[in-house]
Amino acid sequence: MTIQKTQHDDVPSMSIGSRLRSASHSLRPQRAGVVYALVLLVLILVITTVAIGQPAYLSSINISNILGQVAPDAILAVFMTVVLISGNFDLSVASVAALSAAIALETIDKIGTVPAILLALAVGAVVGVANAILVQKVGVNAFIVTLGAMTAVRGVVLIVLNGESVTAKSQALVTIDDVVLGIPFWVGALVGIGLIAIAVFRFRQARRSTALPLDGFFVALIIAGILMLIVSFAAPDLLTQPLPVWIMVFVTVAVSLGLRFLVPGRKLYAVGSNPEAARLSGINVNFYKMAPFVLSGIAAAAVGLVYAGRFNSVDPNALTGTELTVIAAAILGGTSLFGGAGYVGKSVLGTVILFTLSNGFNMLNLGSNYQYVVQGVVLIAASAVYTVASRSRNRRKLADSAPTPAPTAALGSE
Repeated sequence: MTIQKTQHDDVPSMSIGSRLRSASHSLRPQRAGVVYALVLLVLILVITTVAIGQPAYLSSINISNILGQVAPDAILAVFMTVVLISGNFDLSVASVAALSAAIALETIDKIGTVPAILLALAVGAVVGVANAILVQKVGVNAFIVTLGAMTAVRGVVLIVLNGESVTAKSQALVTIDDVVLGIPFWVGALVGIGLIAIAVFRFRQARRSTALPLDGFFVALIIAGILMLIVSFAAPDLLTQPLPVWIMVFVTVAVSLGLRFLVPGRKLYAVGSNPEAARLSGINVNFYKMAPFVLSGIAAAAVGLVYAGRFNSVDPNALTGTELTVIAAAILGGTSLFGGAGYVGKSVLGTVILFTLSNGFNMLNLGSNYQYVVQGVVLIAASAVYTVASRSRNRRKLADSAPTPAPTAALGSE
C-alpha cells in the first residue's frame, strides 16, 4: 500500500516565531507612523508644559476636552476613509453638516424634534445620492462633483438662514451634547482583560493553524487592552465622557470590524484597489462605489445635528474648512488617495493629532499662524513617509517576484 503525498503536505508550516515577527511588522514606522507621531507629540507637549510651569497636559480634564473637540471630525474622518477606500473622495461633508444643522434648528420649533432630525438626515442622504449618481453613473470626476456640491450646498445654507444666524427655542438637540455617560472602572478593566484574552485566544489558534496569521489586528488588541487597563485603574475619570465621544468610539469600532471581517468590507477594498478585477469577480462595482457617498452624506448630517446640539445655534459660515481637516486626518492615518487602502482607526488617530496640535498651541499661547504652518508641515511629512514606504514595498515585491536565472554550465567543463 502506497501513501500519496498531498499538496498540503508540501506547504511548510510557519513557525510561531515567524508569525510574531510578521505581527511586529505592523509596528514599523511606515505602518504605525501615526501612532508614533501622536506619542511623540504628546511627549513634547508634556515636557514643554512642565518646563514653562503650565498645568499638566495629560490631566483628565484636558484629555476629555480634546476628545470632545475631536468627536465630530473623527466621525466624519471614519466615513471619509470609507469613501477614500472605494477610490473616491467627498469635499461636500462640511457643507452638508452645516445644512443639516441649519434645517434642524429652523424646523425643530415648527414640526417637532423627531421630524426635524429625520428631515436633516434625509437632506444628507439626498446629497450623498446625488454625488454618487453624478460620479458613478454620469461619470463626472469626484473632485469636480463634490467641489461643486460643497459650493452649492453652502449656498443653500445661506438661503435657508437668509445670511443670518439662527437659534432654536427648543433645547432637544442640546441633549445630544449634554448627555454624559460613564462606565464603572471595573467594567473598563473587564473590557481590557477581554481584549487581551481575545488576543491570547487568537495567538493559540495561530499556533494550531497554518492559515491564521498574526497581524496588526492582533497587536491592536493587545495595545487596546493594556490601555483600557491603565485608564481604568490610573485615570477612571476618562471613562466618563459626553455622548458624542461614545458615538465616535462606537462608530470607529463598528466600521473597523465591518471592513475587516464582513464580506462587504472586503469587497469595498477590492473595488477600490482594482475595479475591473472586482467586476470580473462578480462584485457589484456600482454599488460599492455609490454606497460610501450615501453613508458619508448621512454621517455628515448626523455630525451637523451634533454641532447644532453643542451650540443650539448655527451661522452661514459654520464648519467651513472642516472637509480639509477630515481629509488631512485620513491622509495622516495612511489612507491612500487612490483607493484600496486605509484604516478608520488610524484616521481617527490622525484627527486626534490635528486637535492635539491645536490644543497644545493654545496651552502654550502660540498664535494660530504657527498652528497652520506646523499642521501643514506635519501633513506633508506624513504623506512623504507613506509614499516612500509604499515605493520601498513595491520594489521589494518586484524583487521577490523576479525569476531566478537558471545556472549555466561553466565554459570548458567536460
